[in-house]
Amino acid sequence: MTQSDIPQNLGKPANRALEGAGYLRLEQVAEVSEKELMKLHGMGPKAIERLREALFEKGLSFSNE
Repeated sequence: MTQSDIPQNLGKPANRALEGAGYLRLEQVAEVSEKELMKLHGMGPKAIERLREALFEKGLSFSNE
C-alpha cells in the first residue's frame, strides 16, 4: 500500500474527510476541484488552502470544474 502524502497539518476533520473519500495521495486530490472537496464534511477553507500549497510544491493543482 502506498503511503499517504496528504499534509497532516490540515486538521483531523479534514484528514478524516479525505481518507474517508479515498484520497490518500496528492495526485488523487489533483483530479478533483476545490468545489468538490468542499462538499466533504470536515473540509474547510483553511484545509483547502493548505492542500493548494502542498499541490503547488509538487507541481500539481486542483482540477478545473
